[in-house]
Amino acid sequence: MKKGWLVVISLVAAIALLSAAGSVPLAGGISPALAAGTDNSQQGRISVTGQGRVSITPDMAVLRLGVEAQADTISGATSQAAEAMERILTAMEGHGVKEKDVQTFHFSISPLWRWERTAWWRLWERGEQKRTGYQVSNMVTVRIRALDQVGVIINDVVKAGGDLIRIHGVDFAMEGPVPFDQALEEAFADARAKAEKLAGLAGVTLGRVIYISEGMGQIPLIPGIWHPPAPMEVGPAGLPTPIMPGEQEVIINVQVIFAIELP
Repeated sequence: MKKGWLVVISLVAAIALLSAAGSVPLAGGISPALAAGTDNSQQGRISVTGQGRVSITPDMAVLRLGVEAQADTISGATSQAAEAMERILTAMEGHGVKEKDVQTFHFSISPLWRWERTAWWRLWERGEQKRTGYQVSNMVTVRIRALDQVGVIINDVVKAGGDLIRIHGVDFAMEGPVPFDQALEEAFADARAKAEKLAGLAGVTLGRVIYISEGMGQIPLIPGIWHPPAPMEVGPAGLPTPIMPGEQEVIINVQVIFAIELP
């Protein structure tokens, strides 16, 4: 019986010794398991982000305007709004604005209310909402390609719409070809320059590209909010309202990961 226990103890000791031997680090401090699992994915790398910017001149203006009319009845407010909008559309047509470039983005008919106090005593009061009429709103976006005519068109639609005109802003956009390729090239060149600089500082050699991702291109709008006084009188000289398109920037970001070449 004692011999049997001695055999079992010997086997356990032998297994323990073999396990310990298998975990002894190799030269260089890497165990066999770690060495077997080491591949290129564990090698050093440099990750950078590059940005490309290209300035462009807008070639189209988007004007947001419309009318708001109030009357005692729905039919009265609707008629006033329709007549004013028709005059505005006629004025724009005289400047070469085509029907396809005008799009309705908001139309509403809503009641107008006024709160009236019916009873009051010291800090206590009672009242009720009373309908006083109706309001009709009709708003459109207008694409204008002749940028030198934007100010003149604004003057004319103000005269055509009278007190009912509402102008909510002017945006500028690029309808023609956008130089995304140029911005992309500059973004990648920027990323490579950063990576080469970091590699030089770290004393390593920059390797091949192992990952690249393009960020979303962007053409920021330039809002030109303009609120005309009511009513607005246009002088005899017909001086156009100053509207300046300025410049915009095409912006592209790229993320690039470079491998580090081992000596």
